[in-house]
Amino acid sequence: MRIGLLGTGPWADMAHAPALSGHPGLDFVGVWGRRAEAAEELADRHGTRAYEDVDALLAEVDAVAVALPPSVQAPLAVRAARARCHLLLDKPVATSVEEGRALVEAARETGVSSVVFFTARFQTATEAWVAEQAAVDGWFTARAEWLGSVFTSDSPFGASPWRREKGGLWDVGPHALSLLLPVLGDVMRVAAAARGPQDTVHLVLEHVGGASSTLTLSLTAPPPAAGATVEVRGKAGITVLPPASEGAVEALKRAADALLAAVETGRPHPCDAAFGLRVTEILAEAEGQLGGAGGRR
Repeated sequence: MRIGLLGTGPWADMAHAPALSGHPGLDFVGVWGRRAEAAEELADRHGTRAYEDVDALLAEVDAVAVALPPSVQAPLAVRAARARCHLLLDKPVATSVEEGRALVEAARETGVSSVVFFTARFQTATEAWVAEQAAVDGWFTARAEWLGSVFTSDSPFGASPWRREKGGLWDVGPHALSLLLPVLGDVMRVAAAARGPQDTVHLVLEHVGGASSTLTLSLTAPPPAAGATVEVRGKAGITVLPPASEGAVEALKRAADALLAAVETGRPHPCDAAFGLRVTEILAEAEGQLGGAGGRR
């Protein structure tokens, strides 16, 4: 499948370009970015072509991978879907419900397949854990703590304007929800949302199956406190998310495998654009309760 990359930032450089160029089922046709010189540099490193015109790239590929801020991703993904390009999207698909709905509608109208890259969902051990827990009845409650130190360390994402504005709610919140929803079921209600230190937020969710969950999300935790924990408790006992089994590049290759399978079979992947929209709806409800953007106070 011929695929192009939209975006040239750290995530495109660290994960997308290596995954696309190293995947045996993909022909990495080219790169488009908002800065032409960055697109040239990234394309040169991976033996592909830089495009100055995004529509020219869309016309020459079957699919696009997107590594752009959500407010840029959403309208460009609509444009790509209308050009009949399948979509390998990043999370969150959008930070407004309206933009997320427009993306889902464009994909439905054109019949293109989509996969949203929630990193943990495409790591082998995590994927197996989610499937195992989803098959178990009687979950009572869960907690997810997803704490980054993006702005208090040498993270390459520390200069990201959208992360500074939206904070952990929108950056790591999608990761937590991508694991909790398939296990506990959809969120019936955001029961509570409260702010903690800096960009930290605490959520309490009620799920349709009767279980509840709590989420603590941050990008400003002290580096020694950073890390991710997901714990689920119920009739079967207590289970904890296993350690990550692969890095982002291998996980992204598995996400590309999922997109290829969705295109071939016509069956939607569980992490498609519609699921991405549901995550956006939940986070937007939480943001509304918090009184605005989830970034640092």
